[in-house]
Amino acid sequence: MGAALPPLTHFFPAFSPPDNRCVQSRAKSCSECIRVDKECSFCTEESFDEPRCDLRENLLRYGCREASIVYMRGEMRTDINTRLQRTQVAPQGMFMRLRAGEEMSFNMDVFQPLESPVDLYILMDFSYSMSDDLDNLKSMGHNLADFLQALTSNYTIGFGKFVDKVSSPQTDMRPEKLREPWNNADSPFSFKNVIRLTSNINYFSQELRKERISGNLDAPEGGFDAILQTAVCKDKIGWRKDSTHLLVFSTESAFHYEADGTNVLAGILARNDEKCHLDSRGTYVYDTKQDYPSVPTLVRLLGQHNIIPIFAVTNHSYSYYEKLHKYFPISEIGVLQEDSSNIVELLRTAFERIRSKMDIRADYVPKALKTEFSSSMYQKTESGSFNITRGEVGKFKVRVKALEYVGGQHVCSLPEKDRQGVIHVKPTSLSDSLEVRASVVCDVCPCEQHAVFSSPKCNFHGDFICGQCICHKGWQGDTCHCSAELSSNKTDCIRPGDDKVCSGRGECLCGKCQCNLEGQAQRFDGDFCQYDVLQCPRTSGFLCNDRGRCSKGACVCESGWEGPGCECPTSNDTCIDSRGGICNNQGRCECGRCICDKASVYISSTCEISYSLAICESIRDCVQCQAWGTGNRRGNCSTCHLQVQMVEELKKEEASEHCSFQDEEDDCTYHYTLKGDPSILPNATVQVQKKKECPPGSFLWLIPLLIFLILLLGLLLLLCWRFCACCKVSRTVGFKEDHYMLRQSLMSTDHLDTPMVRSGSLKGRDTVRWKINNNVHKQGFASHAATANPKDLIPYGLSLRLTRLFTQNLTKPESRECEQLRKEVEENLNDIYKHIPGCHKLQQTKFRQDHTIVDTVLTAPRSAKTDIIKVTEKHVSHEAFNDLKVSPGYYTVTSDQDAHGMVEFQEAVELVDVRVPLFIREDDDDEKQLQVEAIDVPTGIAEIGRRLVNITIIKEQASSLITFLQPAYSHSRFDKVAKIPVLREIIDNGKSQVTYRTRDLTAKDGRDYVFAEGDLIFQPGETRKEVQVSLLELTEIDTLLHNCQLKQFAIDLLHPKYGAKIGRYPQTTVTIADPGREAKFFLPGQTVRRERGSPKGRLGAPLNPNAQALSSRKIRFSWFPPPGKPLGYKVKYWIQGDPESEARLIDVKSPSAELSNLYPFCDYEMQVCAYNAVGEGVYSDIVHCRTLEDVPSEPGRLAFNVVSSTVTQLSWAEPAETNGEITAYEVSYGLVNEDNIPIGPVKKVLVEDPKKRMVLIENLRESQPYRYMVKARNGAGWGPEREATINLATQPRRPLSSEFIALPGWGAGEAGAVPGGFLHHPSASPYPALSTVLITLVKGACGASCFLPRETGAEAQPSIHLPHGVPSSTEHLLNGRVDFSGSSGTLTRATNTSYHQMSSHVQQEHRVMGSSSLTRDYSTMMMGHGEYSRLPLGVPDTPTRLVFSALGPTSLKVSWQEPHCEKEVQGYSVQYQLLNGGEVHRLTIPNPGQNSVVVEDLLPNHSYIFKVKAQSEEGWGPEREGVITIESQVDPQSPLSPVPGSPFTLSTPSAPGPLVFTALSPDSLQLSWERPRKPNGAILGYMVTCEMLHGGGEPRNIYVEGDNPETTLTVPHLSENIPYKFKVQAKTTQGFGPEREGIITIESQDGGMVPISHSSLDPHFSGKGFALTAKPLVADGMLMTTQRVESASSTLTKQVTKEFVSRTVMSSGTLTKQMERQFYEA
Repeated sequence: MGAALPPLTHFFPAFSPPDNRCVQSRAKSCSECIRVDKECSFCTEESFDEPRCDLRENLLRYGCREASIVYMRGEMRTDINTRLQRTQVAPQGMFMRLRAGEEMSFNMDVFQPLESPVDLYILMDFSYSMSDDLDNLKSMGHNLADFLQALTSNYTIGFGKFVDKVSSPQTDMRPEKLREPWNNADSPFSFKNVIRLTSNINYFSQELRKERISGNLDAPEGGFDAILQTAVCKDKIGWRKDSTHLLVFSTESAFHYEADGTNVLAGILARNDEKCHLDSRGTYVYDTKQDYPSVPTLVRLLGQHNIIPIFAVTNHSYSYYEKLHKYFPISEIGVLQEDSSNIVELLRTAFERIRSKMDIRADYVPKALKTEFSSSMYQKTESGSFNITRGEVGKFKVRVKALEYVGGQHVCSLPEKDRQGVIHVKPTSLSDSLEVRASVVCDVCPCEQHAVFSSPKCNFHGDFICGQCICHKGWQGDTCHCSAELSSNKTDCIRPGDDKVCSGRGECLCGKCQCNLEGQAQRFDGDFCQYDVLQCPRTSGFLCNDRGRCSKGACVCESGWEGPGCECPTSNDTCIDSRGGICNNQGRCECGRCICDKASVYISSTCEISYSLAICESIRDCVQCQAWGTGNRRGNCSTCHLQVQMVEELKKEEASEHCSFQDEEDDCTYHYTLKGDPSILPNATVQVQKKKECPPGSFLWLIPLLIFLILLLGLLLLLCWRFCACCKVSRTVGFKEDHYMLRQSLMSTDHLDTPMVRSGSLKGRDTVRWKINNNVHKQGFASHAATANPKDLIPYGLSLRLTRLFTQNLTKPESRECEQLRKEVEENLNDIYKHIPGCHKLQQTKFRQDHTIVDTVLTAPRSAKTDIIKVTEKHVSHEAFNDLKVSPGYYTVTSDQDAHGMVEFQEAVELVDVRVPLFIREDDDDEKQLQVEAIDVPTGIAEIGRRLVNITIIKEQASSLITFLQPAYSHSRFDKVAKIPVLREIIDNGKSQVTYRTRDLTAKDGRDYVFAEGDLIFQPGETRKEVQVSLLELTEIDTLLHNCQLKQFAIDLLHPKYGAKIGRYPQTTVTIADPGREAKFFLPGQTVRRERGSPKGRLGAPLNPNAQALSSRKIRFSWFPPPGKPLGYKVKYWIQGDPESEARLIDVKSPSAELSNLYPFCDYEMQVCAYNAVGEGVYSDIVHCRTLEDVPSEPGRLAFNVVSSTVTQLSWAEPAETNGEITAYEVSYGLVNEDNIPIGPVKKVLVEDPKKRMVLIENLRESQPYRYMVKARNGAGWGPEREATINLATQPRRPLSSEFIALPGWGAGEAGAVPGGFLHHPSASPYPALSTVLITLVKGACGASCFLPRETGAEAQPSIHLPHGVPSSTEHLLNGRVDFSGSSGTLTRATNTSYHQMSSHVQQEHRVMGSSSLTRDYSTMMMGHGEYSRLPLGVPDTPTRLVFSALGPTSLKVSWQEPHCEKEVQGYSVQYQLLNGGEVHRLTIPNPGQNSVVVEDLLPNHSYIFKVKAQSEEGWGPEREGVITIESQVDPQSPLSPVPGSPFTLSTPSAPGPLVFTALSPDSLQLSWERPRKPNGAILGYMVTCEMLHGGGEPRNIYVEGDNPETTLTVPHLSENIPYKFKVQAKTTQGFGPEREGIITIESQDGGMVPISHSSLDPHFSGKGFALTAKPLVADGMLMTTQRVESASSTLTKQVTKEFVSRTVMSSGTLTKQMERQFYEA
């Protein structure tokens, strides 16, 4: 039976909103219309001209009759089951029909009684480790009964036991172990129902005592099998229908679950069927036939069967089950003691918690519906259950919503079973439930079922359906009266007096205009489209007052509105006065407003008299004068024309306004009323009350007395307070706030001025000592600082306040005043701190304006911190550092992790700022905390109040870095527009934005250029934008005056948004080059070639050279011709960083050139000169340009870790040639047949994190071959695929572990694939890269640099110095050649045995430009006398482009390019061994076309040296060497075995750039180096180690902070003629990278003026000098040499590779000349 509910009420808006989905859908049929939205209706009226699909109220307004509107309504009613005698849920049934998108709700009552029946089933782990728990449980039978009786009088209790599947590897399958796994133990089993639920506690105890323990092998148990069987075997377990079902799960181990790998090893692959499989003895018999259930399966089944789990587990497994129990809506967990002695107490606590919870779940919900539960009575828990109170009826609201779309398709297109069904709404722990029969309304409109086919209304050319014609094919029009042949006549579509068809706003179809649409909206209407729907009257800017629509040039108003612009309401509601009349009967109501008969300022909008206080005030003087003869008009009442009536009492109800005022003469209050319109005098009547209200006169004298007494009391209190303050002087100091929150992106400085306040008496002086600790949020930060090396050199920041006035000159470092004060400060402080061991001289001294505070840096050992603080505080208290006077009470000493200081409160000072350093580092956590503490008050009587203040700094991770490409540009005025590129480095792909703005330097806005400002918005994936600034021509005044001032303006990048940050170049300077005029001024840091006067006829440099990348391999280089008549141009271009000697040269005739065959995504430098008959002219400035990205090469070799026959883990390496920034990978796989042809669909996986090169592929078909393909993407697009075909069933399996990711090893299925791999950069080698540099400093009469060998006869023999332990008869040295590969971090060099010969020297370098890895060869020549030393004709040169590709932790691919050879190459030889010695492995490759080899079984984290050489019929050529290390995580127990699944990519920076030494004095030098080419992260700083080469003294460690392109360090206190070894390491957040080493000696020598020529060497020296001498180094198989030739009176130290720098000090000054510079990067 069904009881009908009241009909549902539907709300219809008063007007169609602008986003009317019904109209926008342009639905063509009724059924299509009603499915668009739940509010859509369809008009079936034949004569209806408006859109038929619209909101119901719109259709009615446009003239559609109610009976012609089709509207599908939702329906809901309650079903009552009269057969039920009692129930705990009401209602018992509901019926619902909902339209798509519609939501309905109803209330549900649930009664939870105070006491309910309880079924308690104990499921216990019977593995051997639970034997003591079983013994205790046997003795607790009656205790459990007492516990249950205390809960309820109606209970049952049962018992089950479980171990694990009886199969290997879970169980020991040896026969003797199957019979008795342990002494006195039962055979192993999966699950047994031992005691069915019973109320007989004695029977329960007796049966329980019979049980014996069992056992298995692995630690996780098969408890999930037992839980599932306990739930689904309802009858065999004995669960009762109306009781609360409790399942106690007791164990001390973890659990197996579906597809965890163990079942695969056991050969059990079938999924669990969720059915009961207990035999007659209660034993689970399908344990070896199907897999364990999954966690979602258990949650679903326990909920369906009203079973509440209680997990009683020990501490060993608590973490597993703590996570597991959160998946269940209602469950409890408790810690079980090792012997289960507390199980009763655990159950009591758990049951009390369960009794207060209720979960309501909906089962069998169709896909098209969604349910939700809420309650106004009870609070919802985190797991979704409700906290309830037993014994009362709970009120819940059930919401059911019909979705519109499921999986991208409309719900009405789903199968019927997904659109309707019976939903079971059931509270947990109750057997009663509510059944909701729900469905989505997808009915066909009734009118469509009565269609008239080929209807005469449609001229027999269409079907008449739902009031409209649906024309047959080839016919059109409202009545299908027009065909394609008849539609050519357009005369009926031309309006009289017009010559355009449809007024030019539409198309003529069958003699009727079809007006054009604007988007989805109708813009024009009318028979000839002559009306614009936006050209109707507007009110307050709104079309038709937003109360109608524009149709055919006029407003069609909504109901209740009228007027040309729908501005007038049709009702009189706005004209009703306070008495309910219309306009107070004094006017008429027009357009919603009263038009009053009489106008007056006292007439309201409803024609009523309106009074206010101003009316009373305006007649006050006249009333006072006429009634009492007082007031301002006293004696002059004739000007008042009011009618005053004196009455005994005023009647307020008869008056329109009541007024009261006080008479100033007697302080009495008088009252009067006003009636009528005051502006019309005869109508205004004033009634005045005769009696005034006066205060009693006898108490007036008390008022001044009271005032006097109050003032006297206040004076006495003030005196007492002052007396107490003078007798007891006390005050406190402390921080003003206790916490500050800073956002790093908004910080402008690296410090925070933290206010400290002083309260109480401000007389006297107080000083407060404070300290700050960095990173206090990290555990053990203090102990970590204590473990640091105390000998490490760190910079200490030192701040002091000088006793002198501050001047602005002190802010100018170049001013004389600043220089003198800096010298005075440093001399005095150096003299003080030099007594502290290890302290260096002060650096970076500067001044700031706060009573002249000096900030400087003191480098000292970490252990010297305490001494520095003591010495500083001592001299501050004495107010002097020698002759330097300082203010007492102020200092700051800052180390690398903390700071100490003091501030001073002077007389009457209440607040001072503590300048707190914030220790901003790149490796800071995303949220770090600092703590500032006020320690004590050394001077003064103040006590410390608020002692601590915490500072939290939040660091946002930049999603991208935006920067100019270069810091400076030059553009000619001929360009008219300066185009400045802006680059974005993407870290986290997304949208980024930055603002750019120009500003004047020497160029002026409006004269030289046009001011530009705007926003650059980078969409996801965009990396390059351009700022364009218009350049103006020279003004006439500039031309006449020959203005030679350099014109420059700047462009700034400001206000980054969406997580972006400003990168390396936040601003750039643009120089405007005027044609024909030589620039006189240049920016600091700009490289400008200044030519001396050229001979007559020589051409100048081409103007405004400009380069633009055309593609990944082409650049267009253009310029303006110089003055003169050039015959052509010569263009030089080379890779940035290469020497100009390596440049390519091309000859062109036009002022542009196209450079081709370039490397993708690579930086190039280029310049051009013009030539004529006289010769070459001056070269232009060097121009930089980077080629565009190209698609990457195929990814590296695919590696498979086979987990099971249906699951594998696929990993791959980065492409060898990335050709840009890799942004994503795509993995695709599909079935293939025996011929490797695809036979099924291909599945694809997009990996958007380019660092994640590993995916887990599941649900594969067993014993079927699959083809796997991986390709990479960068900004240029997708590259080629790397593919492999493999059958998992034939591969060894390695199950995944919960502790680590599976090993990305290589399966045998891709033996024939050509491996690529991750291009392993040379910095992977842990061996330190080496650097030796020569700098000679000679004092004497040399006017030029002196590089003078001693000549000993016809040949100068080299003297090669080797360290101890390296034999001098090394084969390389005997042959005069030492070769090293550039890609390994070592050098390729040639040492010639004869000075008069020239030796070819080849050096290979692997460098990363942009993100494209390029390996190139460099050749340099050492000049001398004699013939060239060449290889014999036909012998191959050194192989080029040696590349290493890591394939795994123990394997790599070595590839090279074929060397140049006059004859055919016949093969190659590859030799490798450990860098520190060991067995030499040789591989012979007879195939000359094979330029790569794969090497297996290498040791992880060990450096190997590889040598490759080529062979021809003339013999073997020279070798190319390289060193590489594959870094991988290894097992601590087995250091030679990598941990499976560990990555093998680089994590530390490469070695810094070459070490450059500059001699400063006989005991000091300057050391500089460049940033690592491959930083692999943000550089935090560098560790510099200096030690004597042959021992003696302790090594000195110096830590240099910062990340600059080039870093410089001054090293003092060295000794002459002693070799020193320097090591430099870069540091990132991941640690220190490999070292760059160099050995240097400062030698004393005599020097003199020596003539140098190629024909003779005749050195003569006079005077004394010193030189830096680079020494050779051989270590771990890596050798670096120098060439040194000596004579009787001279020393020549010659550096063969890298750099050759000479610095000569002459009597007239210093000359620095760089002879040769080649950068080499490890």
